[in-house]
Amino acid sequence: MMSLGETIRQAFRALRANRIRASLTLMIIAFGIMALVGILTAIDSIVHSLSDNFSSLGANSFSIQPKGAELGGHRGGRRIRQGEEITFDQARAFKERYDFPARVAISQQASSVAEARFGDQQTNPNVQVIGVNEDYIYVKGYDLETGRNFLATEVDGHYARAIIGQDLVSSLFDGDPEKAIDQSLFVGNRRYRVIGVLKTKGSSVNQAGDRVVLAPITLVREAFGATWQGVELAVSVYQASDLDAAEDAAIGLFRGIRGLKIQEENDFEIFKSEGLVSIIKDNTVMLRLAAVGIGIITLLGAAIGLMNIMLVSVAERTREIGVIKALGARNRDVMVQFLTEAVIICQLGGIVGILLGLLAGNGVSLLIGSAFLVPWAWIILGIVVCTIVGLSAGMYPAVKASRLDPIEALRYE
Repeated sequence: MMSLGETIRQAFRALRANRIRASLTLMIIAFGIMALVGILTAIDSIVHSLSDNFSSLGANSFSIQPKGAELGGHRGGRRIRQGEEITFDQARAFKERYDFPARVAISQQASSVAEARFGDQQTNPNVQVIGVNEDYIYVKGYDLETGRNFLATEVDGHYARAIIGQDLVSSLFDGDPEKAIDQSLFVGNRRYRVIGVLKTKGSSVNQAGDRVVLAPITLVREAFGATWQGVELAVSVYQASDLDAAEDAAIGLFRGIRGLKIQEENDFEIFKSEGLVSIIKDNTVMLRLAAVGIGIITLLGAAIGLMNIMLVSVAERTREIGVIKALGARNRDVMVQFLTEAVIICQLGGIVGILLGLLAGNGVSLLIGSAFLVPWAWIILGIVVCTIVGLSAGMYPAVKASRLDPIEALRYE
């Protein structure tokens, strides 16, 4: 009986003797595992980025948004909404009349393709301009690197002030936040005085992260012609235990502001970051199952190819099998030898596939600004799947080889 080490060495010698066929099968398996690990890693990256995005509201915060479109609700090619956009006047009325101990942030995205200039330096046209009030940076979890926040009088008075992100500091002010303070910055055709610089926040889905200019919402709505667009409304309470009470108070007040009658349902919704993240994770279950299905289909083709290669190998090595059986090898030894070869091919392909999958999945992470992920669960899944494929595809050829009659095998030409 051959030892495990000798069995593995013999398996590698057999694979080297059939390099081309083994390499082709290995690559098919690698692409299957790459699809499996890559898609699952990409999904994890997206969920992680969205979690960071929504959790920027903070554990003590919630947002008020119009109800979404009805499923299948189309009339004359237009989508029917259950709730109208929140107007600036409604948001301002809510902030003035909301007497719960909390901060109320009013904001509106004016542009995501703006260009900022200082002197003869300018950024790429990928700067996000957001009109905000004085509570925005607290509710959204921003911190100031240097400078100060907006004053309520500056927001109400349409003052041309700006707080900028770190990317703009790097592009326009040689990476020195202090140098940016009190400088005149042009965004579009409007000049703003920089009063603050945000700490690095990073990018996430649908957010510019550090490529951002915050300015008073009253001024931004005029400068970018966005007076007709809806605004965003978010509330942050000082104590997490007050969150439910704050929501109830907000719903009651906002119903009055929206002019809803007692019998009418709310045409707006309350969203909390943890609830949104939970919904996202639930909705990615089908995506994960689809990714597993794609990987399994690819691996099924690889398993068929591997079985074919092993059958050809059995036919080509018939005399060799006869010799080792004549020398005393048992049927079990022959079967283990061929199964080992099949599993080794699968494991080598799995390693290559896992590496490619990590690169592909984290390529998505790079594009959306998420952190590099090493999905150990999917890596282990890939290894287990490769082992199962190797055993399944190699079993029939191994059994066939083990049952060869040594005398007939030695006569085989």
